[in-house]
Amino acid sequence: MSDATALRCLIIADFNAANLAGLLENDAEAPRIEPLEPLSGPVVAPLADARHACWQEKPDTVVIWTRPEASIAAFQRLIAESDTDAEALLAEVDAFAGLIRGAAQRTRWVFPVAWTLSPDLAGAGLSAWRADRGPAHMVARMNLRLAEALAGVPNVHLLDGPRWVSVAGADAFSPRLWYQGKIPFGHAVFDEAVRDLKAALRGLTGRSRKLIALDLDETLWGGIVGDVGWEGLRLGGHDAAGEAYVDFQEALKALTRRGVVLAIVSKNDEAVALEAIRRHPEMRLRLEDFAGWRISWDDKARALADLTAELNLGLDAVVFIDDNPAERARVREALPDVLVPEWPENPMLYRHALASLRCFDQGALSDEDRARTASYVSERERTGLRQQVGSVEEWLASLGMTVTVEPLDAANLARATQLLNKTNQMNLSTRRMSAAELDAWAAGPGRSVWAFRVADRFGDSGLTGLASLDVAGERAQIVDFVLSCRVMGRHVEEAMTHWLVDRATQAGARETWAQHLPTEKNRPCLEYWKRSGFVEDAALRFAWRGAGGYAKPAFIQLRGGVDAGA
Repeated sequence: MSDATALRCLIIADFNAANLAGLLENDAEAPRIEPLEPLSGPVVAPLADARHACWQEKPDTVVIWTRPEASIAAFQRLIAESDTDAEALLAEVDAFAGLIRGAAQRTRWVFPVAWTLSPDLAGAGLSAWRADRGPAHMVARMNLRLAEALAGVPNVHLLDGPRWVSVAGADAFSPRLWYQGKIPFGHAVFDEAVRDLKAALRGLTGRSRKLIALDLDETLWGGIVGDVGWEGLRLGGHDAAGEAYVDFQEALKALTRRGVVLAIVSKNDEAVALEAIRRHPEMRLRLEDFAGWRISWDDKARALADLTAELNLGLDAVVFIDDNPAERARVREALPDVLVPEWPENPMLYRHALASLRCFDQGALSDEDRARTASYVSERERTGLRQQVGSVEEWLASLGMTVTVEPLDAANLARATQLLNKTNQMNLSTRRMSAAELDAWAAGPGRSVWAFRVADRFGDSGLTGLASLDVAGERAQIVDFVLSCRVMGRHVEEAMTHWLVDRATQAGARETWAQHLPTEKNRPCLEYWKRSGFVEDAALRFAWRGAGGYAKPAFIQLRGGVDAGA
């Protein structure tokens, strides 16, 4: 029976892909995938023909997996030792990329697999990487050309087939499987393919993990800081374990540049632990690299839940890393939504263990992602100010907030799509759309989509809001209302609502309404609309029929609309 929540996946391959389809169907890890009947054989016809029967199934995603010798005729001639012109071969790669771009117009996501070369065809010794006609050299050029040709298509994501082969090692290729079943790869390659595809889909559907909560002693450094002092920690120096801890920290810091946030959950004396982070010369991670911390002798599960709530994240966004198996078991049992990987005893395996986690993938990396940790540091400063001032209203007024509104366009489409697909709590309809789908929807009659940027005197939070309006006669529907958790609670919601009601009124609407579609996670959005001043009915519809406009918070400066004279 079909799973209504599963993603329908079409596999187009020039070999027997039944093993891949079976693994995808039976893999329990989210998201659920419902494979359609794989197409095995020449791939040009289904890719080129929009009326091909495979497209009538309306797949959500398509995997395109080919062998270079079967998909590029000039490469077949090269390995047959016939005369082959490199530029003609690369022109065939460009044509193949064109077929993929065409397929991308018929589905939400397309995943071509980078080409790999069987050892039987690669040649050996000096011949494999000869610049003029070495097969390994040419496949590398083909993959680079394919990646460049597809780089501008937002819903096409090239998967790393050569890595799968490398991980599988000697089991990657099986001549016996090929001759008996036209299956060119061993089981281990298909296992890696499933892991990568599911990780990619989690990222694209907003289910990637965003926060790594870390222990300190024997996790970020060697030794118990309360016993040996920061000077006695194993960290860096001419020491294998010390060097491994430094490498682990550098790998964690690299993840922050991909939008992953770090935090500390440690049983320790806070002053002693923070001194080690500040003063140890080999520390690669400093206080500004952490969004927050809970350093005390309290229960780690309770501390982690409290910290996650403070950061406005769900527990299903968290990875907890701790060297202590008892602490891992406690968090795993108390907070089942948190990912708690088993962790190696040897610190020299830490960096490898981190790299093996397939939960941080994102379809695109925005400026807001890169600056995420800095935004949390700014939020700590805002919180500090809030503790100093007398009332919430005084605190909000002291922030000097500015909300800038801009129409959806080519410059912000990628980030707007990312926000739409990844935001769960403040999300009215929880629609999931590709960039092309969102752009096409916005172009419909009576429709408008706006992006909202938020800044204050502590920093620029970037593009953190998205809203859309569909006007039909005297009624205007707020279809999307999305706001990042990073700016929730500062009345940006009211500024967005003010903008939408004003736009609807200018378009001739007498009523502006919003339909809340409940999910497991978007209750904060419902709570906002219940207190918004809109009139609610039994179907969770909220309507504004006021003769006047919807009030904007006085302490927010709104740019880009009537408030800015535009």
